[in-house]
Amino acid sequence: MTKLPSKADILDWISENPTLTAKRDIAKAFGIKGAARIDLKRMLKELAEEGHLEKRKQTYRDPDRLPPVSVLQMLEPNSSGDLFAKPMEWHGEGVEPVVLYVPRESDPALGEGDRILARLQVVHEEDHNYEARLIRRIGTSPRKVVGIFRKGAEGGRILPIDKGSDREWMVAPDATGGAKDGELVEGEQAGPKGRMGLPKARVTLRLGDPTAPRAVSLIAIHQHGIPDDFPPEVLAEADGMKPAGMKNRTDLRDMPLVTIDPNDARDHDDAVYACADDDPKNKGGHILWVAIADVAHYVQPGTALDREARKRGNSSYFPDRVVPMLPDRLSGDLCSLHEGVPRACIAVEMKLDSDGNKLSHRFHRGLMRSPASLNYQEVQAAMEGAPNERTADLVSPVIRPLYAAYAALRSARDRRQPLDLDLPERKVVLDDDGKVQSVDFSERLDAHRLIEECMVLANVAAAETLIAKKTPLLFRVHEEPPDDKLESLRDTAASAGFTLAKGQVLKTAHLNKLLHDAAGSDDAELINISTLRSMTQAYYSPKNFGHFGLALQNYAHFTSPIRRYSDLIVHRALITAHGWGDDGLTPHEIEGLEQTAQHISDTERRSMMAERDTTDRYLAAFLSDRVGAEFTGRISGIAKFGVFVKLDESGADGLVPISTLGREYFHFDRDAGTLMGSDTGRIIALGMRARVKLVEAAPVTGGIAFEMLEIEDEAYESVVPSGRGRGRGRPGGKSRGKSGSGPKRKQAKAKKKDAKTKRKVTRQRRK
Repeated sequence: MTKLPSKADILDWISENPTLTAKRDIAKAFGIKGAARIDLKRMLKELAEEGHLEKRKQTYRDPDRLPPVSVLQMLEPNSSGDLFAKPMEWHGEGVEPVVLYVPRESDPALGEGDRILARLQVVHEEDHNYEARLIRRIGTSPRKVVGIFRKGAEGGRILPIDKGSDREWMVAPDATGGAKDGELVEGEQAGPKGRMGLPKARVTLRLGDPTAPRAVSLIAIHQHGIPDDFPPEVLAEADGMKPAGMKNRTDLRDMPLVTIDPNDARDHDDAVYACADDDPKNKGGHILWVAIADVAHYVQPGTALDREARKRGNSSYFPDRVVPMLPDRLSGDLCSLHEGVPRACIAVEMKLDSDGNKLSHRFHRGLMRSPASLNYQEVQAAMEGAPNERTADLVSPVIRPLYAAYAALRSARDRRQPLDLDLPERKVVLDDDGKVQSVDFSERLDAHRLIEECMVLANVAAAETLIAKKTPLLFRVHEEPPDDKLESLRDTAASAGFTLAKGQVLKTAHLNKLLHDAAGSDDAELINISTLRSMTQAYYSPKNFGHFGLALQNYAHFTSPIRRYSDLIVHRALITAHGWGDDGLTPHEIEGLEQTAQHISDTERRSMMAERDTTDRYLAAFLSDRVGAEFTGRISGIAKFGVFVKLDESGADGLVPISTLGREYFHFDRDAGTLMGSDTGRIIALGMRARVKLVEAAPVTGGIAFEMLEIEDEAYESVVPSGRGRGRGRPGGKSRGKSGSGPKRKQAKAKKKDAKTKRKVTRQRRK
């Protein structure tokens, strides 16, 4: 009879062999054959039921943490030269853990894209959860690069467009792909490093003129690997779709559900309507309807459309284009709630009392016909007594009742106290040629807030319904700030003379009090930025951990299925929960909700990075003809390599390199967010006012460099390095010995202590 391993033996094997976790692999490892496989299956089932393992299809994993031995993929070194790695498979709850690779002297050099088998150790550091030691390198995935091709005698080179990347890639004569000198190209790694230690690459795609105005977003799309072409089978499926009919739907075509969007909106996936509640038991109450495009009718599980939508995760928005999650036949036509045409929708009818509390709600799968597609500005103007031809007939029956319902919702919002940050959003405005015409700060109207509150309440209703009906879904999770970031925020607040409550469970109301106290002061922007940086990043999860920022316990994304896959999952869950049809959530989807949540959280971050990089490049282009000009701004970031300054005029962020800040050594305090000069004791901190001169603006990379002229209205003597070794130490690059550093450093510490005392006195006076 075959001897069975113990449960501990099985767990050890799974931890040490993360790529061999199928039942057959485990049976082979322990020599289990024949009837003994039944006993092994029973043991694996027991381990799963006990919570030690999580079954995923035919494999088993520890659901709560990475195994001691894991397969990792190396990431690009950060600005400090540290190497981090991404676990190839993560099935735990919450966000993916961060792994720091710690090399030994004998380890081979590793680069981005390399895959390794590593032994992990749990740590509790500020920026990582695990440390990894190399066991062996198991393979690589071709690294990609987007850059400018420079033709040479022996092929050419690719100069990456990434900020901070100065490493070129060599291209052999037979690997240029016909690229011309100065052309923007995409390449991939082609074999080991060549001469001079430079990586080799082959050109895989020619992207055209990098200076063309509309190349800016194209660079970000390819740099971040965002799919921007739909496969033929996906387009064929979309083109074959027909408009939904009335079968098994509630007829909402006579209800004046209007869409309210930006004036340049490409799609309309939500519509609203409100009226007074005629129930005498609900005096002063409201009935609020929110109708959302029924994307689930068209994009059904297992189809080519569904696979592509999940792959993309979300739409990506740029100043000159949109990379949609769905083909235009759906996103711009059948799923868009255009005025005057019948459109399939899933609508929620919500009953509010006079104070904005939701008393009840009910979902419908319906067919609607919007009487008007409106924009925020014209709705606001109509409410303020200046309607246009489109809104004149809608003021009394539609717009005023919506604002009345919003007034009640706003009252409920004020009581709930969601986080109330005041951070204006930048908007890059392009002319007809695609060049930057201006950089504006988006206007915030009550019409914007009206729609936001309607959507938030609809999202809450979706989450509550699915919880009540015990239907799996994806929650939008935003966890409370970690203790270390809260302490840093408290220190920042204290240095500005404000107080953040301590010794109690943190609520958004505490943060709002801090923001309110700082409003109108010179430190308002500092407090807002610091509060934002203390927040964790929101993500998707099949487990409900609440939404801290909105001060809501139950929250799911339901209102934008045209542009977010998470919302499509919630729509399918509602279809399943109500028994509306066979196009709801499938068992296979339910089994894979954790992987889907992780994937779409990743694609969301990818889009955010691409959109931010695009804005940076447009801002650099906007400033490129103003090199030498002076600007005012605030210090928005501190790093050991320099100081970031955000300009008042455009919101552009640029770097003042540490090498130009003076001929003394600057101590970087990560927790306090400060740089302190070792000789002068000068402290440079977040939020300080600054005047800078623009030294460089590179549109291709988005890099902006400044020279510091003033800090807090005091002239600053910058150093422009004229040779190697200048700027970080004494003149000429010579470092000071220990004997010369003592008194100076003690002076600096004394000055820092004195500065803290002055801040405390100021804070006490403000109380």
